[in-house]
Amino acid sequence: MFNLFRSLLLTLLLSFTLPIILLVALLTGLGILGYLPWVDTIGQFGQSQLIQFLMIFGDGAMWPGLLIIAATCSLVAGFFDLFNFWLYGFPDNAKS
Repeated sequence: MFNLFRSLLLTLLLSFTLPIILLVALLTGLGILGYLPWVDTIGQFGQSQLIQFLMIFGDGAMWPGLLIIAATCSLVAGFFDLFNFWLYGFPDNAKS
């Protein structure tokens, strides 16, 4: 039973931080791209579109939208982990 909680905690933690890291890296990359001479419009347009996308989920604010997306990914991954544990059963009872 301890393995279930350890696996669930690790799954929740990793699946919460991964979207945050990915979206912040994308925002940073688009921001850096906005300073380059020939692709500055692409970087600025991409960054503004990503910020507007995050503002949809955050009720008008970017950072709460990022946290809501991360929490949703974490919740879904936790459900998948629990379903996997339920599907294959407890390790002690798997032999019988």
